[in-house]
Amino acid sequence: MAPLQLSLACWDYDRVKALEDGRVRPEGIELNFLNLRVEETFFRQLKNQEFDVSELSLSSYVLTLNHEDPPFYALPVFPSRFFRHQSIYVNTKAGITHPSQLSGRRVGTPEFQMTAPVWQRGILQDEYGLNYDAPHYFTGNVEPSSVERKEKIALNLGDNVKIQSIPQGKCLAQMLADGEIDALESATAPSTFGKHPDVGRLFPNAMQVEQEYFRRTGIFPIMHVIVVKRSVLEKHPWVARSLTKAFAAALDYAYAAIHERGALRYILPWLQFHVEETQAAMCSDGEEKWWQDGLTSQNRRTLDKFLEYSFNQDLAKKKWHVEELFAPGSLEGFVV
Repeated sequence: MAPLQLSLACWDYDRVKALEDGRVRPEGIELNFLNLRVEETFFRQLKNQEFDVSELSLSSYVLTLNHEDPPFYALPVFPSRFFRHQSIYVNTKAGITHPSQLSGRRVGTPEFQMTAPVWQRGILQDEYGLNYDAPHYFTGNVEPSSVERKEKIALNLGDNVKIQSIPQGKCLAQMLADGEIDALESATAPSTFGKHPDVGRLFPNAMQVEQEYFRRTGIFPIMHVIVVKRSVLEKHPWVARSLTKAFAAALDYAYAAIHERGALRYILPWLQFHVEETQAAMCSDGEEKWWQDGLTSQNRRTLDKFLEYSFNQDLAKKKWHVEELFAPGSLEGFVV
């Protein structure tokens, strides 16, 4: 039988590179790997459902579950994870030295429903007592663009959330530098960071703060999931398991590459020491892998916390159970 032809839109991360170059081939599937930046993938998939399989924002995926007929199922594969304390920026002249001081302040965010700001708002509320609806939010492009940035998914927020779009022609990066907003919660760094004297991080020692956060909570924030169109899985339910196994094999190749010591695979001269530091901060009980897919106890804890944030911030229509996110059959052999 000829293999099933499926398109996969994903950035070419090290953990999926073996799927892109063919070292890993999913059983019964021939993938057309489309190496696309996440912004393009998310827009095209959410608007037109262009790809059989794709990387997708965790937050956007959870919001698709609000639909009467959701278009996707997720796989327990997490191509993007990121500690987000480091991605909160402030205008240093605003006098903000503690997260609680963002109450009543003007805070920029590209989209309210973006995964990174959902995590950031939740963490600032849990850890520092800043209610998610305390700031006044301004949404729009981080950098100059001729296209106005809007929410990819329509929202139904409570009246307690103060939110407005920035004027056409403005961008959050310059507004932060000019003091038109006091802070920015984002995924990308604004271009004014490191170039304008009045733009700095809310947490100057972000790496230490993030490591301490992980030690206390065991949470390594998940940003993106891999989704499959439900129409594909209705015809070929075995695809979920086949793809999940293939992504796991590709992740193993990434670990092998980062541990290579005969020659540097990456342009970081002290890569070995970065790896050792990461293992010391994030691994325990002899475990060597700090980035894992599947529904491990750590991943379950992380996803459950995100689902709590999504619901509490008026985004998800209910507090979903973790297992409800994933395609039937995709968790077999992966639950810990």
